[in-house]
Amino acid sequence: MRRRLTLLVAAITSAVVLALLIPLALLLRTLAEDRAIAAAASASQTLLTVAVATADGHDATPPGPAVNAQLAELVRTRPGVVLSLYGPDGSPVAGVAIRDPHVQEVIKTKQNSTRRGTSAVVYSMAVADDGDAFVSRAEVGEPLLHQGAARAVAIVAGLALVVLVVAVLAADRLGRRITAPLYDLAAAADRMREGPLDERVPQRGPREVVALASALNRLAARIRQLLASERDAVADLSHRLRTPVTALRLDTEFVDDPEVAERMRVHVTQLERTIDAIVHDARRPSRSGQASGSCDVGRVVAERVAFWSALAEDQGRPLRLALPDRPLRARLDAADLADVVDVLIDNVFEHTDDGTPVEIWVVPRADGAVVLTVEDAGPGLPSIDVITRGTSNKGSTGLGLDIVRRAALASSGSLELGRSRLGGALVRLVLGRADT
Repeated sequence: MRRRLTLLVAAITSAVVLALLIPLALLLRTLAEDRAIAAAASASQTLLTVAVATADGHDATPPGPAVNAQLAELVRTRPGVVLSLYGPDGSPVAGVAIRDPHVQEVIKTKQNSTRRGTSAVVYSMAVADDGDAFVSRAEVGEPLLHQGAARAVAIVAGLALVVLVVAVLAADRLGRRITAPLYDLAAAADRMREGPLDERVPQRGPREVVALASALNRLAARIRQLLASERDAVADLSHRLRTPVTALRLDTEFVDDPEVAERMRVHVTQLERTIDAIVHDARRPSRSGQASGSCDVGRVVAERVAFWSALAEDQGRPLRLALPDRPLRARLDAADLADVVDVLIDNVFEHTDDGTPVEIWVVPRADGAVVLTVEDAGPGLPSIDVITRGTSNKGSTGLGLDIVRRAALASSGSLELGRSRLGGALVRLVLGRADT
């Protein structure tokens, strides 16, 4: 907007300046011509006055000493003007001898005239008391005809350029005053996107920008209210669901048939896992996308693997962990990363048989990102569509991997699924590098 406003003002100012400069330049050129022609006419009249006075006084016949003296003075004071004096018969009698047929026409018509072209010629006529007619011819060349016009046009063009520069600078300053609040508005919106919804957008600038900032502040306040209501609803949902599930688990203890009781316990366990995943996933939007925390990936993974190692030992699972020899910090909160590791390990334990090997790797990437890989030797993953729809024959809801995917996106990373070198599933989580 700022650039377009500046270009628009520059274009309009240039058009106005050109619209004034071109006619003004022509006017200055015409004024210079008129000034030169007026000077030539004055010289002609002066020369004719001396010639008529000399002829009238019968002191001398032109060209007499007075005429020649005046002619010399005029040539000295008006360089560039070619003067010629013609007698009653049209022949040159003083000055530069130029045969000009137009002189006879001036004598006949007894009218002064001026011819314009690349040079201007002024014809002036005077009649003595004895009836003799004298004609003075003054020719002004191109250098004198437009003397000073170029300099005047250059000065006007310089002033026009100054006006254009001032207009552009004023437009740029005005554009900055308009766009600066918009940039502040965009920056505040980005900060809100990163998580802190208590950020207030500064309400300054034009009325329209102030109205937009006010609307954004009201939107942020409404979002905070909705998130608070959502967290309350999730907490209430957690309590509401866990109570009947706990009662259902207690009821399984009174089932006499061991096979039915075991099947019911498995279903209840799966139901508990589903409820935990739903509640965890519902709470995550209030934190996802913040990317404000960071943690040492190796330390968090080591703590969670140590927690699960007891269950792995009971199930006879080889659990191998490979960690870097230096801290690797990722743009993800330690609690969120712990949830992610728990989901990945729990998925392996839930969907593979006892004794299935599990390998966990944490390695750095060249661009600073951290790669967390979980591999197993189980049956592998179903298709991505099946996981997304939650229709796997293993009973998975797909919520676990969705939690992992959201955590990866929150850290500006990615989630990759595939076949591991052990023959089973491979889950590779790329975590963005921490800012600090």
